[in-house]
Amino acid sequence: MLTRGFDPSLSVGSARPAVFRSSTYVFSSPEAAERAFDIMAGRAKPEPGEHVDLVYSRFNHPNAEILEDQIVPLEAGAQAALVFNSGMAAIMTALFAFLRPGDTIVYTVPIYGGTQKLIENFLHAWGVAGAPAPAGNAAEIDRAIRNAENLRVVLIETPANPTVIMTDIRRAAETAAGANREKPLVMVDNTMLGPAFQHPLELGADVVLYSATKYLSGFSDLIGGVALARERALIDKIRSMRSLFGNILQPDECWILDTRLPTIGLRMNRQSKNAQRIAERLHGNRKVRKVLYPTLFDDPEQRRIYEAQCQFPGAMFSIELRGGKPAAFQFLRTLKLARNAVSLGGVETLVCHPKTTTHSGFTEEQFAQAGVTDGLVRVSIGIEDWRDLLADFERALDAI
Repeated sequence: MLTRGFDPSLSVGSARPAVFRSSTYVFSSPEAAERAFDIMAGRAKPEPGEHVDLVYSRFNHPNAEILEDQIVPLEAGAQAALVFNSGMAAIMTALFAFLRPGDTIVYTVPIYGGTQKLIENFLHAWGVAGAPAPAGNAAEIDRAIRNAENLRVVLIETPANPTVIMTDIRRAAETAAGANREKPLVMVDNTMLGPAFQHPLELGADVVLYSATKYLSGFSDLIGGVALARERALIDKIRSMRSLFGNILQPDECWILDTRLPTIGLRMNRQSKNAQRIAERLHGNRKVRKVLYPTLFDDPEQRRIYEAQCQFPGAMFSIELRGGKPAAFQFLRTLKLARNAVSLGGVETLVCHPKTTTHSGFTEEQFAQAGVTDGLVRVSIGIEDWRDLLADFERALDAI
């Protein structure tokens, strides 16, 4: 990853990539310009080893190309990648590249609230049917896949946000492949555990999606998204849609994100170890009804999925507090080290109340379906000393 996709000779010998802020690029010849537009529009394919001139930064630019090359080795099984100006842009563009009116998308719930709103409100209005299936319930997911008409995409978020429920990616991919119709694409939002601890492409998924804002960046200072695929042709199709929408990640953000890639494993390992120590010590606290974390799963199927599919439990957990919303708000109000903020994956610990923030647009039926209760608090553990964080959490629990 540190050596791929960057030629120092193209940056006056710089050991690390520079920032290229140009909006347009000078062609080496009229023929090269024609060739660049043909390839960009999908009318032609680049030859192996061919250097294609850049065109315009809405379509491509050096920092995006460098980042896309260097991020591929992080996701086992990936052949190509694309970067976007947000995680939602990556999800939206990937879906628009393949969905058409009359198609169906099967998606697991709970799922990030923005994704659910995109499917149920926006795509529905454009004639795409959404078929929700409960995360972790393999039989229901199988049934939804087999019963869906004109099924085009199966979208899985695992672990689920914010309940940390695991979904069996391999089984969903095998069910999708075995359906008596054109095989739907299996897309996985891998933001919560990847790319360090879970590799969906090796489990049969076709496309992996990320909010790069989270663990890929890790410092809560930029917004970005990434799509990676097992087949380059899938990325080519998504790229043409990105060119149309103009939602490529800008050069400065690409450069910043590129500098963060080498430390993803270091950060995520520290965060996962911190989270496991804290979650397991909060388990059994008299103010806590339940701690939702992979090493504390009491359901045998959830434990099986976690052990088969993940290398480590990750840095996300949720706690369900006795006392509902008042207890949750008092807990959040009392914290001193952990910050009451949405988002996740940063080096700082962030804590939020999903029912009134990230998932606040749900109906009561959707809250019940997703398992998002009044007392649920989502925690994203950072790289601080875990003992300090544990003391902070325990003080806040004592204050309820």
